[in-house]
Amino acid sequence: MRIAIVGAGAVGGYYGALLARAGADVSFVARGAHRDAIRANGLRIIGVQGDFTVKVAAEDDPARIGPVDVVIVAVKTYDNSAALPLVQALMHERTAVLTLQNGVDSAEDLARVVGEAAVIAGPTYIATAIDAPGVIRQTGSHRRIVFGEVFNPPAEVSPRVRALADLMLNADIHAEPVADARIPLWEKFIYLAPFAAFTGAARLPIGAIWGDDISRAAFMDAVREVERVARASGINVAAGVTENIATYTGGIPPTTRSSLLIDLSAGKRIEVESLPGSVVRRGAAVGVETPMMRALYAVLRPYANGSAMSNEAMRQ
Repeated sequence: MRIAIVGAGAVGGYYGALLARAGADVSFVARGAHRDAIRANGLRIIGVQGDFTVKVAAEDDPARIGPVDVVIVAVKTYDNSAALPLVQALMHERTAVLTLQNGVDSAEDLARVVGEAAVIAGPTYIATAIDAPGVIRQTGSHRRIVFGEVFNPPAEVSPRVRALADLMLNADIHAEPVADARIPLWEKFIYLAPFAAFTGAARLPIGAIWGDDISRAAFMDAVREVERVARASGINVAAGVTENIATYTGGIPPTTRSSLLIDLSAGKRIEVESLPGSVVRRGAAVGVETPMMRALYAVLRPYANGSAMSNEAMRQ
């Protein structure tokens, strides 16, 4: 099975390296110093399960890779306008495209480029970071992907999802194939959108928010808003999803920061449109009010491009 990873960053790079170490034919669509380092020295992983280096192809032009059996999309969502068209050069008539991007918009965005039939999706749970060009550090033990069909999902796990899950399991990736990926995508989104928005807007890790009664109550109000949007959208998330999120949030290290906060603190672009922005737009589409998430979106939106935008730029 030939695999191409669009995005050789902390997530795509780590999973691609595990697959390559297990013997899969893996190529990366990458650019800049990271691409150059991978070409020169291989992709090095420093991790909880041990350190290793794999020699893999890294190309900025996907046409040099050509059609593959599976494309994994792992770029940040704010890069979609540039990254998703690159997938077309990697496609043949049976290519499956797995998106591991944050939020619930990615599958629809991909389908507009490659067609619904090609797309599979799912949330991933992982803690990794780029240490230096060509070097990825695993900062936690999680390496879990829950994925499946998105458009017209079947009653049971599809053969292509099962085959890819088997390949991942052989590579020591904790793959969980499901028939309908929309449910795990939304169950993560119900937590992630408020978590990213609150930590980003406050410029604080989750402990400072969760430790304050008023802030904690507002956080859970936002969680319930996203849950209502999910149910109004026809997504049958678990009955106890809100209670599960409260338990989980109260148990994570208080120093935990969202990737949105990390990017914001570094002056980088942030995934404001695919997280709080998506909640607001989807809520409006199904008639669900989202006042808490709308306020957080308004606070963060001026920083979408990494620094406060002018009024003129925001109108464009």
